[in-house]
Amino acid sequence: MSGKKPSNAQRLKESLENDIINGRRAPGERLDPEALGKQYQVSRTPVREAIQQLVASGLVTVSPKKGTFVAKVGIEQLIEMFEVMAELEGMCGRLAARRITPEELVALRDALTRCEAAAELGDPDAYYYENEVFHHGIYTASHNGFLAREAHQLKQRLKPYRRLQLQVRHRLATSLDEHRGIVAAIESGDAERAERQLREHVLIQGERFSDFVASVRALEVG
Repeated sequence: MSGKKPSNAQRLKESLENDIINGRRAPGERLDPEALGKQYQVSRTPVREAIQQLVASGLVTVSPKKGTFVAKVGIEQLIEMFEVMAELEGMCGRLAARRITPEELVALRDALTRCEAAAELGDPDAYYYENEVFHHGIYTASHNGFLAREAHQLKQRLKPYRRLQLQVRHRLATSLDEHRGIVAAIESGDAERAERQLREHVLIQGERFSDFVASVRALEVG
């Protein structure tokens, strides 16, 4: 992980993001920029930047003349977005299995090692950040800039909900096993298996679907 100190805007954004996905700020709740600035001891600019980032991820909405509010979560739209994300990730995996360089493979293995360390600590937040590096490495190894940008953009919009997934019981261990399988497929050059495993890694289905819906519904009544 990078030792770079987060900016005030990033710190505020991540704090609000955690409050929202953990139910400490309910859907429909109004966010007062002035009060946030006082609470976090920052100026108006970081507050404005943090809110803009949260709007981009779909967690916050801004209504002219009414104010800034925690967005109400739409399950159907989230599932549709995860379906598209799964296809984009699968494409990145297929291309990475064919195009990854030796240096990129070393970086991907290193990212996997750091994911293993975070999982061993049972730290979903640390795992999430290493998970970001892991997936970004696959995007880079696809050697398709347009695809990588599209995947990254959608991944950013889904970020709060992907973090929420990692808080589901046993998900860290399962995710880590899936990462190992993905690396093995890419390393062996098995494009079809890499595509399939990445798609299944991202797609919310079966018991994961039920757990995810329960977690999001909990936000609505929290």
